Formats: sequence, C-alpha cells, structure tokens
Amino acid sequence: MKPARPAFADDLNASLQEAFRLLADAVPNRRSPFHTPTLASLDDTGAPSLRTIVLRGFDAEARRLRFHTDRRSDKARGIACDPRVMMHFYDAALHIQLRVAGRAMLHLDDAVADAAWEGSRSSSRMCYAAPDGSGAIVQIPPAAPQHSEIGRPHFAAVVIAFHKLEWLWLAAAGHQRARFIWDDAGNLTADWIAP
Repeated sequence: MKPARPAFADDLNASLQEAFRLLADAVPNRRSPFHTPTLASLDDTGAPSLRTIVLRGFDAEARRLRFHTDRRSDKARGIACDPRVMMHFYDAALHIQLRVAGRAMLHLDDAVADAAWEGSRSSSRMCYAAPDGSGAIVQIPPAAPQHSEIGRPHFAAVVIAFHKLEWLWLAAAGHQRARFIWDDAGNLTADWIAP
C-alpha cells in the first residue's frame, strides 16, 4: 500500500508550516540535516562565498534565523559590508530543500550576543578562544585553547531577518515548489512555482 500523500504536498499553508516545523526542530536536533545549512554571502571583495554553519535559533513569528561566528572571520567582514544572505537547507531522506533569503545583522556587544554567548555550551565557546581569527594564516596549527571564556571578545551572533522562503519537495509523483515572500509590512504572498 502506498503511503498517504502528505498534507503539505498540495497546500501552500501546510508547506510553509512544515518548513517552519523543520527549522524549529533543527535548532536543538543535531541529527537534523537542517541543523547545518549552507550560508551564502558576499565576501568583502564582493565575491560569492559559501560555508556550512550551525543553526542556533529560529523565530517563526519574527521570521528570524540565528547562527554564531567569530567576529574576526571573513564571514563577519563580508556581512558587515553587504548584509544580503541566503541559506540553503536540504534533507535527503525527506526530499525537502529550503532556500531562505534575507538580511543578516551582526550582534557583537549587545544583549542578543550576550544571551547567545550565555546559552552556548562551553565546547562551542572554545571555537572563539583561538588566538587567531578564522581564516588567518598561521605558521603552525594552533594548540587547542584551554579556557572558553577568553573567546567572548571574538564572538558574534548573526541574526537573519528573512523575507523570502522557497520550498521544494522532490517526489516521484511530481515535484512541488512554492515561494513565500513577505513585504516590508509583513504581508505574505504565497505561490506555487514550476519546479
């Protein structure tokens, strides 16, 4: 017997709700493929740049995603120059792809960054305790830092306010693709688009 076709297959609202459910689940669920999406941004020369990040927060109502980075990184410099970003999520088992476009904001020494730092595990904080910033040329591979608290001056939380989400569900019976766009007032336009 064939499995029942999921509700989101033919319903725009159900597709958006499923996308938001997957994003919410990905924050605490380290096994979710959506936990480690790809971030696309422009570097400080204007060239495209891709990297895998860890999704640390999702607020469906505000349409915001959060990840953390070293403020000394190329990623942080690029976002400071041009905040336009896109994130790509893909779950091969579910056959679902999301592309999310928005504007990123670096939070360095404010309440958002402080709360993100306080909510981070000690092992995650160690990433920011390295003496050199991510991507710096070094003579020898550095030793692992011994104290995570020295990393706070290098830590940044990045919050993406997104205005566009594209949903793609790959199915043998026919792919489904939807586009959701929010205007400046938060009004949503939802459309099926050709896969």
